[in-house]
Amino acid sequence: MISFSSIDFVIIISFFTILLIIGFLPKKETDGDSSQYLLYGRKVGLFLFVMTNVSTWYGGILGVGEFTYRYGLLSWLTQGLPYYIFAILFAFIFAKKIRGSSLFTIPDKLEEVYGKKVGLISSALIFILVSPAPYLLMAASLFSLIFNIGLLPALVFSALISSVFLLKGGYKSDLYTDVFQFFIMFIGFFIIVFVSISQVGDFHFLQMNLPKEHLLVASNVSPVFIIVWFLIALWTFADPGFHQRCYAAKTGDTAKWGIIISVFFMIIFDFLTTATGLYSRAVLPDLPNPVLSFPLYAEKVLGNGTKGIFY
Repeated sequence: MISFSSIDFVIIISFFTILLIIGFLPKKETDGDSSQYLLYGRKVGLFLFVMTNVSTWYGGILGVGEFTYRYGLLSWLTQGLPYYIFAILFAFIFAKKIRGSSLFTIPDKLEEVYGKKVGLISSALIFILVSPAPYLLMAASLFSLIFNIGLLPALVFSALISSVFLLKGGYKSDLYTDVFQFFIMFIGFFIIVFVSISQVGDFHFLQMNLPKEHLLVASNVSPVFIIVWFLIALWTFADPGFHQRCYAAKTGDTAKWGIIISVFFMIIFDFLTTATGLYSRAVLPDLPNPVLSFPLYAEKVLGNGTKGIFY
């Protein structure tokens, strides 16, 4: 189903090698300062803030491909627009206040206001909310495709490759690897969209080969369906990742403008992923498993080397 050339494997293995090297570069802090390990000493500047905010905003990329494959531009209306709105509201309403509190986590704030018991309960609930299980499964699915291995060893590999360096460098390692992944994710999707437009066809091709409703933002769904997705996006206000990055920011203004600038990059990346999803639906209209629409479309249109970069 999926095939890779030698150069593709070299690129993919090089990616993981560089990722690990970057992750292990920061020295382990020995002064016992927990803010240094967990929040990079609360000195994250605007550049690092934006890079990590954008690269960690996207976890279920295969799900984005599936949703766009099934529903077209409705994907942007439900998976993009609500999050831009609530992220900007978060920036203006909460970012400076969170940075000013100089805490570490949401449970810390709840404990400060409501007591230790509430803090402990909220810790358990937030752990469930941010469980990495779906993202590990997605990564494992890709590893299984690339290296032709079983899902269980792929799960173990994905867990190790994405977290082992955190034990040494803490949040600093996370920041540095996020910057690297920021550039890779944009380069990969820029390549596939460029190839699609130049070799497959422009917007007219999509008009001729997609169901009409795929190019309608609201499609044929009920207002309730859209409202539900906007309500789901409200979780942005309680996103532990947003809170952690605000706690780690150098200043309140860094947190505020970092989120606002991040939205700009999110819009660009959503355009790239949505376009890729539309092209995959137009070129491969009968996929039995749309969750693999991105990998299978890459297999169809990308050549040696570029496929490795995209993956």
